[in-house]
Amino acid sequence: MHAFHRLYQQRKSISTKAYKSRGWKVKRCDFCRLAEQYCICQLRKQSNSRCSFLLLMSDDEVLKPSNTGRLIADIIPDTHAFIWHRTEVDEKLLSVIEDDKYQPFLVFPSEYAGERPRVFKQQPDVIDHNKIPLFILIDATWRQAKRIFRKSEYLAQLPIVSIESVITESVLAESAIECANPVNNSAEQVNTEQVNEKQHATVLNYDSKYQLRKAEKPGQLGTAEVAAKVLQLFGENESAKLLDLWFDVFSFRYQQAVKQTNKANPRAVENYQQYVSERKLK
Repeated sequence: MHAFHRLYQQRKSISTKAYKSRGWKVKRCDFCRLAEQYCICQLRKQSNSRCSFLLLMSDDEVLKPSNTGRLIADIIPDTHAFIWHRTEVDEKLLSVIEDDKYQPFLVFPSEYAGERPRVFKQQPDVIDHNKIPLFILIDATWRQAKRIFRKSEYLAQLPIVSIESVITESVLAESAIECANPVNNSAEQVNTEQVNEKQHATVLNYDSKYQLRKAEKPGQLGTAEVAAKVLQLFGENESAKLLDLWFDVFSFRYQQAVKQTNKANPRAVENYQQYVSERKLK
C-alpha cells in the first residue's frame, strides 16, 4: 500500500455517502480502482527513480476511478499524496516540502506563473545534486488548480517547472476522445531496443493519449503523462518510459470495462511486460 492508497482509504472512511459518478456501479479493486476482472495490481513494478513526487489533490479527485495520479505512486517509490484544504495546512505536507533532503519544484503552466522569476521550461540550472528533486503536482479541475495555486502561500516561493500544456486530467470532462494514430506493424526486421526507444520518444511528445475524459482544448495532459514528461526532462528516461507504459496499461484495462469503443493501445500489457522483462525490474 502506497501513499495514494492510504489517502484514498482515509478519504473514503470519512465519506457520508457513496461517490457516484459514471460507472459507480462497477465492482472495483480498492487499489487500482479498475473493474475487478481487469485488475492490474499483479502487474505493477516500481522503478529505481531517485526523484520524488507530491500529489496535492482536491477533495473529490482522490475518489475518481479515472484519476491517474495513483499511477505515479505505483511506479515512483517516493511519492506523497495530500488533500488540499483552504483554511488549514496539513503539517505533514509542509514537513515534506521543507525537508532538507528534497529540492522542491512546482509543476505548473508558465502562462499562469505571473511575475514569478524562477520558471523553467527545460531542466533548471539551479539543481542541487546533493538533494532529491521533489515535483509537486496539483491534481484538480483547472478552476480548482488555479485557486490552489493562488491560495497556497507555501507554494509561492517555489521554482516552477513548466511542461508546455501541463494541465492534469481532472481538467477534462467525462467522455472519450480520439487517440493518436497507432503505430503500424512492419515486416521489416528492426532491432527491438531501437523500436522501443523510438516509440517511447514519440509517445512522450504526443498530445494526450488519455481517453477517459475529454480535453477542453488540445494539449491537455493526464497527471501521469505530465509526470512522465517531467522525469524525461530531468534525465530519468527509464522511469519515464515505465510510467508511460503503465499509463497505457491502465487506460486499456479501464476501457475494457466500459461500453464505449476501447481506443487505447491493445498491445499495452504486452509492451509493458516486455519492457519490465528487458530491464529486469522487480
